[in-house]
Amino acid sequence: MGSCILAILLVMKHLGKSRKRFRFLRPAGPLTAVVLGTVFVKIFHPSSISLVGDIPQGLPSFSIPKKFEYAKSLIPTAMLITGVAILESVGIAKALAAKNRYELDSSQELFGLGLANILGSFFSAYPSTGSFSRSAVNNDSGAKTGLAGIVAGTIMGCSLLFLTPLFEYIPQCGLAAIVISAVMGLVDYHEAIFLWHVDKKDFVLWIITSTTTLFLGIEIGVLVGVGVSLAFVIHESANPHIAVLGRLPGTTVYRNIQQYPEAYTYNGIVIVRIDAPIYFANISFIKDRLREYEADIDKSARHGPEVERIHFLILEMSPITYIDSSAVQALKDLQQEYKSRDIEICIANPNQDVLLTLTKAGIVELIGKEWYFVRVHDAVQVCLQHVQSLNQTPKNPDSFAEDKPSFFQRLSKRREEDLSIAELESGDKITEPHLEPLLSRKS
Repeated sequence: MGSCILAILLVMKHLGKSRKRFRFLRPAGPLTAVVLGTVFVKIFHPSSISLVGDIPQGLPSFSIPKKFEYAKSLIPTAMLITGVAILESVGIAKALAAKNRYELDSSQELFGLGLANILGSFFSAYPSTGSFSRSAVNNDSGAKTGLAGIVAGTIMGCSLLFLTPLFEYIPQCGLAAIVISAVMGLVDYHEAIFLWHVDKKDFVLWIITSTTTLFLGIEIGVLVGVGVSLAFVIHESANPHIAVLGRLPGTTVYRNIQQYPEAYTYNGIVIVRIDAPIYFANISFIKDRLREYEADIDKSARHGPEVERIHFLILEMSPITYIDSSAVQALKDLQQEYKSRDIEICIANPNQDVLLTLTKAGIVELIGKEWYFVRVHDAVQVCLQHVQSLNQTPKNPDSFAEDKPSFFQRLSKRREEDLSIAELESGDKITEPHLEPLLSRKS
């Protein structure tokens, strides 16, 4: 019987959409299903079909809560119901907004839900939410504005007052067919195909959420979907994208060498860009990747003086918007580790908040103000001069530190020389006449 009613509903919906003269069939479908099911049960009295049964007649009476002894024990349940109500209501509202192409004001939706629950509490009402099934039926009936809710509420009130005896013989399979017919229109198969081509993770999330909702219910499906989404977000945050940068030929621009194969790097220098905030969840991953980049050296696309190992690590920090205390401590440990192996860390283009955090934590003084730069290219040119001097006249760490005060004077004198295009692309010499660090050593 349910299948027959569902088939009738689908035929009426199709005719209402495809033929203008049969447009009235679409909103009349649910009412037709209820009438046909009720008439069939009333005439044949089938024992195998479940009915709605007796419904109390009348509206609930007005009452004011007077006893609050159960309020404390109900707080956890109330919080859970609130969370599920918000997720369910906003979820169906977004689905209908996307289908009907209008803007959704989530704050207004939640305000309406809160007001309905406050007023409903004085009539012993169930918690009010935006139901998937009832919203789908309302939309499938052709409702366009909030006036449909007022009409539905008025009819529901009149039905509870005068028509409850008629509801006793409504078959539940007929109501299920109405819900299935309405919800089928909300399943966006084209969106699933789009997600499969664009992002496999979003497609997996779509499959998990829809399957869980189908077999375990709306509340569990929504909670599982949110949980899996949070798991994906945490995974992405804990494993951020990290790129090794190289210089594009003929420019001072540095880009990801995986994305731009023509970009070249320099001997003794590793340039790394971290495309995420640094905090406790991803700092271990970042440290491991930095060690991998130090050990994995591809000399085929490198320029500059020949050296046997890495002497400088340049961190391009422009994408980093936040750094926490755990990451600061990890940077201190990393600096000490690199210093013991004669590797210098350089910081390029940190934003104001990150630089302030590094200053407060003492990282600026620990690394040295002369190793902070506005641009990656500035840092590369300074490091190249050091690598070249190390390659020509090897020095111990103490003499290397003593050369720092006079280094910028020699460097600025060299930048005034004119270089050919070949020298620019090789990167072995400096081309900018006014190269300055990000922080002055006297500040």
